[in-house]
Amino acid sequence: MTSWQIVRIVAACFILLSLALGTPASPIFLNQWWLAFTAFVGINLLQSGFTNWCLMEIIMRKLGTKTGN
Repeated sequence: MTSWQIVRIVAACFILLSLALGTPASPIFLNQWWLAFTAFVGINLLQSGFTNWCLMEIIMRKLGTKTGN
């Protein structure tokens, strides 16, 4: 896997988990403030789409993952 693939998979997992924890209809609901984390991840994805800069991807590359095309 490439660094950009891993970043997107992790972001998707963060979003799904925070939705499960923040949506009252979820069986694992904790608190609606988890939805703020969903917004944070979404804003970071939007920012990286416009600027082509993502801190997590830089970290993944430093950990040795290969870059993707």
